[in-house]
Amino acid sequence: MGLLDILLGRSKPVEADLDRLFALPSAAVTLEAAAGFTPTGQGAVCFATVEGAAFEQTHREVQALLDADTDRDGPPVRLTQDDYGYSWLVSHRAPDQLVPLVNDLHAVNSQMEVNGFGPQLLCSLAGFQDRSGRRLALVYLYKRGTFYPFAPLPGEAQRRDNALELQVRAALADDLTIEQDLGRWFPVWGAPGL
Repeated sequence: MGLLDILLGRSKPVEADLDRLFALPSAAVTLEAAAGFTPTGQGAVCFATVEGAAFEQTHREVQALLDADTDRDGPPVRLTQDDYGYSWLVSHRAPDQLVPLVNDLHAVNSQMEVNGFGPQLLCSLAGFQDRSGRRLALVYLYKRGTFYPFAPLPGEAQRRDNALELQVRAALADDLTIEQDLGRWFPVWGAPGL
């Protein structure tokens, strides 16, 4: 960043650090102790929809990479599209297998990045729930290198539990790089894996 950038108020964009995903298992321990939320075993990677042979090849490579895991039951990832036109690669694991789930998310992101689809990556999420059935996602913003909690309220209306999100932010401040700009805590309504 040069002097002119400083004077004009421009800043260098934050580079994605996919290794930050590996902080999720220790954050999950803190989350369970502080708020009673445990992993659901579901996670997903969201990206702007891509069509064409190059993406199909990348999807096959991700599938083959995750198929190599002999501890997995069922298909490694499934590709789905949400109501807003975004694509999701969704991984399902047993609830006690958060570390392998994080490895899946990291592998999907890395493979997309290596094959030139990094600019299309939007976020990754890992799902959690408490004993009363409340749902929560820890969302990793690819382009910001930060996390934020997303807690949808049950029911048809698209409302979120802001108090719970702020509670989780405070609880995980030492475990994860939390997104400071609350305006970037985008709702991921209907996200698969949540």
